[in-house]
This record gives sequence, C-alpha cells and structure tokens, in this order.
Amino acid sequence: MATNFVDRCPVPSILHPQSLTLARLKNEAGWPQDGLQGLASFRVTGYVLAYYLSSLVLQAALPGLVVQGVQLRSGGRLEYKFNAFSSAVTLVLIAAAGTYLRGPDFALWTFIWDNYVQLITVNLGIAFCLATFVYCRSFSIKAGNKHKRELAAGGHSGNIIYDFFIGRELNPRITVPVLGTIDIKAFCELRPGLVGWILLDLAFVVHQYKLYGFVSDSIILITLFQSLYVFDALWMEPAILSTMDITTDGFGFMLAFGDLVWLPFIYSLQARYLAVYPVQLGLVGIAGVLAVQGFGYWIFRSSNNEKNRFRTNPDDPRIAHLNFMKTKSGIKLLTSGWWGFSRHPNYLGDWIMAWSYCMPTAIAGYVVRHGDMVDGQGFVSGGLVKQQVFQGEAKGWGMVITYFYVFYFTVLLIHREMRDEEACKRKYGDDWEEYKKKVRWRLLPGIY
Repeated sequence: MATNFVDRCPVPSILHPQSLTLARLKNEAGWPQDGLQGLASFRVTGYVLAYYLSSLVLQAALPGLVVQGVQLRSGGRLEYKFNAFSSAVTLVLIAAAGTYLRGPDFALWTFIWDNYVQLITVNLGIAFCLATFVYCRSFSIKAGNKHKRELAAGGHSGNIIYDFFIGRELNPRITVPVLGTIDIKAFCELRPGLVGWILLDLAFVVHQYKLYGFVSDSIILITLFQSLYVFDALWMEPAILSTMDITTDGFGFMLAFGDLVWLPFIYSLQARYLAVYPVQLGLVGIAGVLAVQGFGYWIFRSSNNEKNRFRTNPDDPRIAHLNFMKTKSGIKLLTSGWWGFSRHPNYLGDWIMAWSYCMPTAIAGYVVRHGDMVDGQGFVSGGLVKQQVFQGEAKGWGMVITYFYVFYFTVLLIHREMRDEEACKRKYGDDWEEYKKKVRWRLLPGIY
C-alpha cells in the first residue's frame, strides 16, 4: 500500500505521516471501492487458469529435449521433457500477432493493466492451492515406490507450518490424461511465472505508449534486460537439474509463491513505475546501464556454463584444464576458474545484473496533477483526460519501491548462499571444510 503507481509513487500519506489514517491510505493506494470482493473476480480467475492450461498444453504438444535428472537419494533418475523456450516463444508470438492486428488496444495488454490487483490475488490463490495439494499428497509416499517419489531431506521436520512452507515432497508429479506427466516443481520454476514476468513488462510498455505516444529508452532497456534473463534461463532449461531448487528443496509454499507471485509481480515493479513516469536516460545513461548489465551477465552466464559443462562432460576442452578436488563420495569440486574465484560466482553476477534493472528508474518518485498544467514540469499525457506527471516532493522516495528488488535480492542471495553452504556441509562432511581452504571466499574475494 506504499504506492498505487497510477496517481503517485509513493502515496502522499507516506511523506506526511502526521496525516496518515487507514481510510486515507486505502483511498490513496487504490484499495478497491467494494473492499475485499474487489481483490478477485471469477472472470480474471478464468483467464489466468486458461493461461496456465495453455502452458501445460504447449509443454505436452511441442517437441522437446528429454533428459535424465540427477541421481536421487532413493536410487534412479527422473525423466524431464524440456521445451520451455519454444513454449514461451509461441506465447509471445501470439501476443505479438494480437498487437500487430489490434495495436496498443490489444485486449491482453488492457486486461493486465486494468486487472493488476486481481491477477496478483488469483496467482496467490493458485500458489496456495498447489502447495496445499502437494503437502497433503506427500503423506502417501511409501519407501521404494515405483514412481521414485521421495521426501526432501529438510522438508519433513514434523512442524506443520515449516514443512508446508519449505516443502515435504522433493519432486511432486501428477499424470493428467492427454497432457501426460507433469512435474509440478519444474513446471512452476520456468513457465507461468517467468513468462508472466515478460508479459507484465510488455503490458507496461504498451501502457506508457498509450499515455504519452512514445516509449522511453529506460523502459526499453529494462524490458530487454529482463527478457534476456528470462529467455536465457529458458534456453538453458536443462541447467536447472543441478540447481538447489530441483536437487534439494521440496516444493512447498515458498517455491510456489516465489515462482508464481513474487517473481513476476515484484521483479516487474520498475517497468510498472516507468509506465507512468517515462525516464529518459540519454546516451550516457544507456551506456552506463549497459556496462553494468553486460558485466553482470558475463559473470553469471560464464560461471554457470563452466559448472554445467564440468558436471555433464568434464572432458570438454573448454573446462578440461581446470583444477578440482575429489570428495570421498567421488564427486569432483572445481577449485579453479570461476569456481576457484569464489564458491558462488554466479550469485555475484546475478546481483550485479539486479542493479541494471533498477538504475533506469533513476532517482524515483512522482505525483500526478489533474486539471491545470504547469509548463516545464514532468510529462503530460495525451488523450481526452490530461494529466501531468512530475516528481515534486516525491523525488527520491520512490526509490524505496523501484530499488526494492536489488536490496531484497541481496538478502535472498546471501540467505540462499548460507543454505547452500549448510547443504554442502551435510553432503560432503570434512571434504567441504577442505574445499573451503582451497576456495576461501563465498561471493566476492576480499569482501565476503
């Protein structure tokens, strides 16, 4: 409720706490006039479920790469079909065709902007229902079952709240007629949420164009960066098999909420801000943001490629020269290259890229003036209803919203890195302590 992005960012009551009341805050933040009932609708729910179904149909119908997963603790490997990239391209092409035919008034873009709050509510409900279904179903797992179902190592503590949140079952799967076998965790990891993130960004680009008749360089950069991030992840889909989300974490409310709600709606906040306040960076600003993005992406992708090649084909000439130590379990750990630089270099690249998603919003904050316009201030929208968007006293305060992602991401990566460390300590024992002597730094040498 700190902003509604339509009239102001942040809301005036935040800047003047002496006048803050719940009623005023709800009004300024765009709380639905009909209260809780306005947070959701059957119509929006139907369209969102249709979107999920289309993702499932594309997964089943399109050709894909069939890959064996990592060795399970109970023995054997699960089989995965990967075609998230072609599925996403198909959905985006459908949206592009609609935009070509209908222009910025294509129903998809208007629907997303007009039903933003309801979209959040519906996806939150889906995340909760999925987590509940998987949690209850996990109690049917029997040792030695033929479907290779097993509990996550840290997901059956006996604490109902913790287990529901962190996830009891490691790789929950269901079989649906026509659609075949669906790995719920892998599906949520790379499909509806990630593609939804890009669709949200594109909807915000279209909204900016409808307001002002142009598209700013800042929102173009953010949309391109985030599209690169998403399509890169989808293209490298098999790499998720070696991630902690797949190999270690159970599927609970944490992953369901993170994949389907938090990721698309929080990660797109910068584009939503720029849809109303179109920052123009200029050539120098663009060069600076590109430099940060390029540097982070180079670290992120090259370190992940190095790890993935080493795990799948250690004889690959691109990584065959790297040093490693062999653990008692027979697993090899890299001690040179990117993974000799630090124990989690990919996280460092990810964190640097996070800054490039926020920098285009500059020193954020704006208010909207309706009625009389003041020459030389901010931006004036076109159309029948004129409005002037300028920064005024809100300048700088909006950074709490537009830069939230990078600060949250810092906490997330450090917490994730600590969980990685604990998992590796349990897995490798004394070998991990020896490995830490060879690769001393967690993220950035000399600092952390």
